Amino acid sequence: MDNPIMEDRPNVNSGAYNSMKNTEPSGYQANPDDDQHSVGCCGYILLFISYLIIICTIPFSMFMCIKVVQEYERAVIFRLGRILPGGAKGPGLFFIVPCTDAYTKVDLRTVSFDVPPQEILSKDSVTVSVDAVVYYRISNATVSVTNVEDAARSTRLLAATTLRNVLGTKNLSEMLSERDNISHTMQMNLDEATDPWGVKVERVEIKDVRLPVQLQRAMAAEAEAAREARAKVIAAEGEQKASRALKEAADVISQSPAALQLRYLQTLNTISAEKNSTIVFPVPIELFRGMGTFGGGAASTSM
Repeated sequence: MDNPIMEDRPNVNSGAYNSMKNTEPSGYQANPDDDQHSVGCCGYILLFISYLIIICTIPFSMFMCIKVVQEYERAVIFRLGRILPGGAKGPGLFFIVPCTDAYTKVDLRTVSFDVPPQEILSKDSVTVSVDAVVYYRISNATVSVTNVEDAARSTRLLAATTLRNVLGTKNLSEMLSERDNISHTMQMNLDEATDPWGVKVERVEIKDVRLPVQLQRAMAAEAEAAREARAKVIAAEGEQKASRALKEAADVISQSPAALQLRYLQTLNTISAEKNSTIVFPVPIELFRGMGTFGGGAASTSM
């Protein structure tokens, strides 16, 4: 015996039902028994009366029926609450029935807005204030009107939330050094989330990362200490190289007694070239040698 409940159930695997479901705009559930282009008997009566009024009031009715949209705009027309087949109209002239039609203009140009500064706690427990700028445009005028109440406002709110969520998983060093990667991640997340709204997010840029004043002072002191440490290391390396050079020079001078005399004369020439009141009395090196020999002989005699 056949089950009457199974007989009344529609075949959800049929091609007609699937094609009708796919043509329904996202955000709505398709109804296989509903014809989206049918306005009903009352609708046809209202349309007939509206066309009759338009014909009787020509040419004055043309001022109400003919509309114009710019090259960068599209018009989404609703007739008795239903979207007209064919999608958005424009650019140029289009015809509406004043009594039954209502239309909404949608701007397709790229729009930019600033994300307000967000107080974010980073992964390493540092509170920072970050702001950004977002560039987006309407990619599907019909979907942007039917699936979301205010596409611009929704995109702004979602951008602020996405900024907080993405930066909350980053360290402070990553926020300062990986801005391009963070911007790309935000752009992908926003584009994926706003696609059902007919919005295309083209670009996201991190504008500024503001640190607390105390943290700025701590980072400045740390950087200054690091610079002083590097300066001391460089000075110590210079002293080490200079001492090695002096040792090599002393070894060369000790091998040639005349080299010390030449160095002595060069020093005198350098001092005399400067205009100063220094008086230099040159003393022969041999005198000091003689005094050293005399002192050594006297010491041996006393013993």
